[in-house]
Amino acid sequence: EVQLVESGGGLVQAGGSLRLSCAASGFTFDDYAIGWFRQAPGKEREGVSCISSSDGSTYYAASVKGRFTISSDNAKNTVYLQMNSLKPEDTAVYYCAAVDTHPRYFNHATIPRYWGQGTLVTVSS
Repeated sequence: EVQLVESGGGLVQAGGSLRLSCAASGFTFDDYAIGWFRQAPGKEREGVSCISSSDGSTYYAASVKGRFTISSDNAKNTVYLQMNSLKPEDTAVYYCAAVDTHPRYFNHATIPRYWGQGTLVTVSS
């Protein structure tokens, strides 16, 4: 059974930090890049970040570059999203997803092969 399980969401004050985790199982981890999407109420989905477990390439949306860091622990089939200097506009449900595209082509329109269930991040002002 394919599973992508996110954890680490919660409530944090503006300027704070959170680390999201995405634990993958049931498929060959190296065959896919792992991306993070987010969706806030009333807003379009945004492709936040993506990492290739095979070559370490990464992608960051302009809105998070310099504040978020994506990393991968291939031994644990887990991808992390370290989020620093959080802003109220970062409030959203964050989803991790397995995508069969290189991070350089990752964006909001990328169609994932597998999705996680999502984790809510709320940043208070």
